[in-house]
Amino acid sequence: MDTSNPAVFVNGGLLHMYVGQRVRTVIQVIQSDSGGLTGKSTDDHQLVVKGSQPTFPLTTFVEVIGIADSDRFIRAEMWTNFGNALDTYNYNQLCQLANGEYKHLFI
Repeated sequence: MDTSNPAVFVNGGLLHMYVGQRVRTVIQVIQSDSGGLTGKSTDDHQLVVKGSQPTFPLTTFVEVIGIADSDRFIRAEMWTNFGNALDTYNYNQLCQLANGEYKHLFI
């Protein structure tokens, strides 16, 4: 596993702390078009993901790894389908742990 350029687990509320850095988050797809994707983070913030869209059909929840351009925009590098059901509470808790006292356990 390449750990030279890690992506921090974030939700919508934490994104502002990592502007200009590589992040990973899961969003619920609201709208997808050629200009990007609009979605809802696990803590109910609206986010916009720009960049080349995947060639495969998106599920309801997708993980996006990319560069945080602002507190609402991510420039996507990689997309992963996460299915049509996700426990958003648990993912949100993971983001809190990855940015809190257990930060050292996450890359």
